[in-house]
Amino acid sequence: MYDYLIVGAGLAGSVLAERLAAKEGKKILLIDKRNHIGGNTYDYYDHDGILVHKYGPHIFHTNSKEVFDYLGRFTEWRPYEHRVLASVDGQLVPIPINQNTINALYGLNLNSDQVQEFFDSKAAHVSKVVTSEDVVLNAVGKELYEKFFKHYTKKQWDLDPSELDASVTSRVPTRTNKDNRYFTDVYQAMPLHGYTRMFERMLHHPNINIMLNTNYESVLSSINFKTLIYTGPIDAYFNYSCGKLPYRSIDFKFQTYDTDQYQSTGTINFPTSHAYTRITEFKHLTGQKHPKTSVVFEYPTAEGDPYYPIPRPENMEIYNRYKQLALAEENTYFTGRLGTYKYYNMDQVVAQSLTLFKKLNPPKSESLNGRKLTLSA
Repeated sequence: MYDYLIVGAGLAGSVLAERLAAKEGKKILLIDKRNHIGGNTYDYYDHDGILVHKYGPHIFHTNSKEVFDYLGRFTEWRPYEHRVLASVDGQLVPIPINQNTINALYGLNLNSDQVQEFFDSKAAHVSKVVTSEDVVLNAVGKELYEKFFKHYTKKQWDLDPSELDASVTSRVPTRTNKDNRYFTDVYQAMPLHGYTRMFERMLHHPNINIMLNTNYESVLSSINFKTLIYTGPIDAYFNYSCGKLPYRSIDFKFQTYDTDQYQSTGTINFPTSHAYTRITEFKHLTGQKHPKTSVVFEYPTAEGDPYYPIPRPENMEIYNRYKQLALAEENTYFTGRLGTYKYYNMDQVVAQSLTLFKKLNPPKSESLNGRKLTLSA
């Protein structure tokens, strides 16, 4: 008898498996339909011995010391600050848009205050920001919107930014300083020996059994367990009874080159040209020294593994119907990006799982002379 059957060996499921086994002594069966642990963060050494991310670049960053320290139990960290360039008007300029971007693009020499004045002069001043288009037009105006966002978003989502929730482009801020870092979080680092090694250490516990290449439905009748934690697509769990939730996927094309370096930074975006959205060179991310290099070209597609929930009101209506069904399920919990149909960063997934763990194991209470005492678990 297992205390928990956890479906999905990505961050959401693995963090819960580790906490429930190590902290509470629970017996866990962790199942994944893929042939590896680590979910979308899975990395491996290719045939040339280059460490690559199978499902595209995953850059760890967080403002949460709790999340950073928790994962730090299973990995040493390599400091890494991601930088992205965008191919615009024949130049490679920093993204998010900042002072350096504007000066390079327009041949100017503006200071921070002048860059803000530049943005203000271009901004459309949208009265009610609802869509992704509204966000960008309100911040930097139509010209920069079309150079950096409109066509990139169309490629990525197969939707015009005017059809997407404001949260999509809100993820990419606009700056007036010269900070070329893609993220500004307090903690920015990569697992020194890769994500897969981190997961191996996380799940190395006698109370955790792992079954790979396994569809959980195929073992339900033969496995005894008390509680189910499900991190897969919530609509699939309910057999699409309320309709199919749409996702965007990516077709990853890997290429190895007989050169030490292919491009000058980790990732280059292509907002207007080419069918792919971006190229990432892994050695920038991992710090690996190797005479060859590996890059990945990303081609967005509607088919394939579900990576990106599509944030539109009509999709949230479908999800909310599934959410009500989920609340009625006994001894069953849904978590993670697919289980809650929300585009979380990695640190947010970890935080969500740590929160669920605390919910599953609240502080014990005892009554003493009519008063309750809360004891640490």
